Amino acid sequence: MAQVSNIQWFPGHMTKTKRQIEADLKLVDAVAEIVDSRIPESSRNPVISDITGSKPRIILLNKCDYADEKVTAEWQKYYTAQGYKAMICDCRSGKGVKAFTPNVKNLLSDLLAKRKAKGIVGQSLRVMVVGIPNVGKSSFINRISKAGKTKVEDRPGVTRGAQWVSLDKELELLDTPGILWPKFDDQQVAIKLGYTGAIKDDVMDVCELADSLLGYLWENYKGNVITRYKLDENTEKPDLEMIARKRGMLISGGEPDIERAAAAVLDEFRSGKLGRISLERP
Repeated sequence: MAQVSNIQWFPGHMTKTKRQIEADLKLVDAVAEIVDSRIPESSRNPVISDITGSKPRIILLNKCDYADEKVTAEWQKYYTAQGYKAMICDCRSGKGVKAFTPNVKNLLSDLLAKRKAKGIVGQSLRVMVVGIPNVGKSSFINRISKAGKTKVEDRPGVTRGAQWVSLDKELELLDTPGILWPKFDDQQVAIKLGYTGAIKDDVMDVCELADSLLGYLWENYKGNVITRYKLDENTEKPDLEMIARKRGMLISGGEPDIERAAAAVLDEFRSGKLGRISLERP
């Protein structure tokens, strides 16, 4: 796989967000952590586990329609074995989202039983929704509340400030801003976050990133690349120059427009046009 230059990311507001989540945690009964099915482990902020501690947790493997189905099923088994409640969903299409409320009530069955024994009725279950930017947190809130109460955009870090969303008389969600960690010790994690768009393109070399992604896809999902870019079965690993020429992306003098080709490769991966692809396995 092609080398990608060192990626670092120092968003100033993330420290404030971490403090806010720590303060709000005492208000909730459980935590719903949304991850990207294509990179479940790389899209989990280790800081979130430190903050939430022993709170009951449900992990939502979101964007399942973009990920390799078999690999996502492996991740669900993996997280279940670790003691989490894990569910597979796609918040844009709505697939699997209806299972959230029954899953939460199952996760908190002990708490519900204690409340019942004490004669406490009508008290809502409260769940904090956490996740790094661009995993589909706002899409999930909008889909499950059916009210479009949070703004959804295709760029990282759009949700500002925590807000409550009532689903019914029995369940309330606390939406929090997406939180990335301030320093990447593992560059492979940073690169995978770059592939999916969780890190803004303007802090990276997109040509290096797209070339590296092409390398991974050629090794693991060769058929998808051949089909998408109409390549010959016997072709060698394509590079951005080849993609640019195939697409007629040329600049003055007939030279291939490498940057445009890089943007196309990244966009087509992120939007699922390259097929269902997973970037890591448990």
